[in-house]
Formats: sequence, structure tokens, C-alpha cells
Amino acid sequence: MTRRRRLRGAVITGLSLALVAGGIYTAATLLQRSEQLITEECTAAIGSQRSDLATDQAANAALITAVSVRRGLPPRAASIALATAMQESKLRNIGHGDLAGPDSRGLFQQRPSQGWGTQDQVMDPIHATNAFYDALVKVPGYATLEITDAAQRVQRSAYPTAYAEHEAMGRSFASALAGETPAALNCTLRSPDTAGNPATLLSELEAAYGTIPTAASDRTLEVDVADSFAWSVAHWAVANAKEYSVERVDVDGKRWDRKARNGWQDAPDAGGRVAITLAAAGA
Repeated sequence: MTRRRRLRGAVITGLSLALVAGGIYTAATLLQRSEQLITEECTAAIGSQRSDLATDQAANAALITAVSVRRGLPPRAASIALATAMQESKLRNIGHGDLAGPDSRGLFQQRPSQGWGTQDQVMDPIHATNAFYDALVKVPGYATLEITDAAQRVQRSAYPTAYAEHEAMGRSFASALAGETPAALNCTLRSPDTAGNPATLLSELEAAYGTIPTAASDRTLEVDVADSFAWSVAHWAVANAKEYSVERVDVDGKRWDRKARNGWQDAPDAGGRVAITLAAAGA
């Protein structure tokens, strides 16, 4: 083989490797850019009614609803609480008040000066939510009142009619997150940045619902609940998928797959349990 041929072969090989490397780089770059273009949000669809929340709002909505389930309250209680928290704080745990209540804090903008607890307590979402429900259940016939009327009797707001603006959202997310409507909540998310931790997920799950029979295997947490409770837990897991790197949720012959981004689809039954699978390291 002449020197010229060897040189030509080396050039061709080099170009081929460069093209392969360039193709890999381009594919990886396009994948990264496509991930960045995904709008992360959560949707509750009940019949023809569709309501959307940002992922952090949906996680707070899931907590508020889980506490109502834990207390054995009807979904109507969660509807009222969600509409109230949306009006008061945009469903975010904010550490400041407004002109109507400069010392108000948290999801429900509760004021320590009015007996809702200390500043630290009203900033604790679980304390704040329980405090709201403690007041709500004392309202006679709250479950049959208009949402805005029930909310106002608890909050004593300067803008009592404003709660009605969030009634549809409250109903939709409460119905889904209480497990009354199966496969009703879907979150569209980018791929997780970190691996999930089953112990952390279990801690947060039990903080919301109380002690629940569970079993952990590798990256999967199995929750032994059934019927509407199972769908409540499954939807809670989807609503918290961004924070805790949830990759897949299986329940009642249905599956939510974060990577597929196609909502709930038919799947093998999870053995009468809710199976929550977390992302692995490097996923």
C-alpha cells in the first residue's frame, strides 16, 4: 500500500469518526434541547372540565387533599380548601402577608395574631391544612354550602366572592386527588435530574396520609391500599413526581409513565397495590 493510500485511508477514517462523534453530539444536544422545551405542568381532567396547575402547586394540592383523606373528610372539604389556598397564596407556601393581613403566612395566609398558631406553625403546610379543616368542620352544613360561602366562614376575607373564581380548579383536583375519579391527574415532566430515594418518598407519603402498609424493593415502593384510597395515593405520587424523581406509577391495571408522557395507559395489574417506581442513578 502506498503512502498516499494510507494517508487517504487515515483521512477517511478520521472523517468517519468525526461524523459519528458529531452525530452523537448532535443527538444529545437535540435531546437536551427538546427536554428544555417541555412545559412542566399537572392537569386534572374530570369529564369535560380540565384544570391546570404548576408542579409545585399540584404538590401542595396533593398534600391538602391527602390530609382530608386521612381525616375521613368528604372530597367537598378538599374542594373548599383548594379554592381557598389558591385565592390566598396561589397554592404556594409563602412567607409573607399582604395589606389585609401583614402577619399572615403560608398556604392559607393564616395570621398568628388571630390564633392560627405561631409563625413557624402556619408555615408548616400540614399544621396549616389541619388548622383550616379544624375550622371548616365547625361550620354547620359546610359540605352543602357554596364553596365561596364555606371558605369565607373560615377565612373572614375582605374579598369573600373571590374564592368562587377557583371553584372549578378545586373541584377537579379534589376529585382526582381524593381518588374519586381514577386516572384523572396527569403531570407532564422533564426527565429526572437525580435518583429517587424510596425512604424519603415513604416519609413524605406517611406525613400526608399517616402510617400505611408498604414494602420497598430496590427502586419501587409498594403501597397496600385499595379502591379510592389507592387512586388517591397514585395521584399523589404523580403530583409529587418532579420533587421525588418518580418514574412510573402502577395501580388498578393502569400505568403513568414519566418518559412516555402519554398519561394513564393500560398495564399489568400491580397485584392490588400501588407501585411507585423511582428513577435510578444516572437516569
